[in-house]
Amino acid sequence: MSVSRFSVSLENELLVALDDYARANHFPNRSRALRQLIERDIVERKWQCGNVVAGAIILVYDQVKRDLMNRVAALQQEYHEEILSVQHFYFTRTIAFNILAVKGPAYRLTELADKLIALKGVHHGKLVMTRADERHVKR
Repeated sequence: MSVSRFSVSLENELLVALDDYARANHFPNRSRALRQLIERDIVERKWQCGNVVAGAIILVYDQVKRDLMNRVAALQQEYHEEILSVQHFYFTRTIAFNILAVKGPAYRLTELADKLIALKGVHHGKLVMTRADERHVKR
């Protein structure tokens, strides 16, 4: 397998976090740590097909960022069938924390999460899912 080299720009706190991750997982260098993180993401996405799942989308964002709230609201309207509820909290006057409870086909929830997390002004986001079809719910 051939290897390609490229440069990456990270904020200092992310670089420190990457170094901590590499050390904690005994990677010899940052490249191996990044490779592992990317491969894990690919594996997690492979099972995300049309299975009905339930989950949560967690967002931390700057709510005074120009037009961000309108874009978040537009995406919530577009995916209204998948969104069960939204909780909104404030960390500070400007930094907000949202938890969206969601249910639907895994690919739709992944689409929604990816679109929300990619918005300018979102500092951090994560989608957590679990199967929710009747065959897998214990009674």
